[in-house]
Amino acid sequence: MGICTAKSGRHRMTDILTENLHIPSDTAGISLHLRHKKRTDLQVFGPDRTVLLMHGATLPAESLFDVPVDDGSFMDSLAHQGFDVYALNVRGFGGSTRPAGMEGAPEDAPPQVRTETAVRDLGSAVDHILSERALSRLCLIGMSWGGTVTGAYTAANNDKIEKLTLIAPQWINNGVSRLDPGGPIHAYRRFDVQAFRKHWLEGVSEDKCSEVLPSGWFEQWAQVILASDPKEQGGIIRAPAGVIQDVREFWSAGRSFYVPEDITVPVLLIHAEWDRDVTLEQMVNLFPRFRNAPFRRWVEIGEGTHMVIMERNRWQILESIRAFLDIKNPLDLSRH
Repeated sequence: MGICTAKSGRHRMTDILTENLHIPSDTAGISLHLRHKKRTDLQVFGPDRTVLLMHGATLPAESLFDVPVDDGSFMDSLAHQGFDVYALNVRGFGGSTRPAGMEGAPEDAPPQVRTETAVRDLGSAVDHILSERALSRLCLIGMSWGGTVTGAYTAANNDKIEKLTLIAPQWINNGVSRLDPGGPIHAYRRFDVQAFRKHWLEGVSEDKCSEVLPSGWFEQWAQVILASDPKEQGGIIRAPAGVIQDVREFWSAGRSFYVPEDITVPVLLIHAEWDRDVTLEQMVNLFPRFRNAPFRRWVEIGEGTHMVIMERNRWQILESIRAFLDIKNPLDLSRH
């Protein structure tokens, strides 16, 4: 547990409490890392102010939501706005337990941590937070693969979710996914942190690169992600490969992992202009499928990539989320 005094460029100086929790999963010997942040001057939070963040297929939660660039991290900014903020690492990521299949050579085990397992881990975190806070519901925010995990969980547990935000979520593709390099799928992937810069900024014109990703931000991000894997070697970290198997069996095969029409809570969809991992066409096809949500919004952010949550324009995500979560009911839409 720690307390730090920090500020976001849009918020006053405030003390932020940080906790790194380890909670049980539904599997013996597997614990889940849950990072928690909130303002020290706030003690009571309702469902609309309690937020759980879910990471993507490769990068652990802290490397997306808690890199202290500019005046603070994404989690810091949400906490300053008055939210009780949690970020989960499902098994195989960050400070959570690696399955036994990730401890040997990748060729020695089948793909680890399928999406259905991640949904169960998310459920463990939701139940823990609801119990600790004596709440019946909370808000979910999922990015990329995290959008699949949170979407699938919400579709089956609408009664536990207040609102759902999806940032560049996976959806049915044209048979090709940048996440899937082809070839055999082993237990886990080896992710080269420094080489990811090229992938990150692909499609961004050279004159815009430093505006999208300010100087020093990539280096700060790299430090956080390298520290997330205790077996990191030479700038390479491990990432479970179960998600690749799911991409082939679902998204690249024209099948959805969950049914968006089963979601009956408000939905916010966020996408960035230069995202090459999740295309605009995919979002055009996905958005109408949330037809049973009481209301839904789609925010398209200019000059951002799939990693917009770690870029200069991330403030637009934060403002969009704040406005969405501030809505008390559909009748309030006209006030925002």
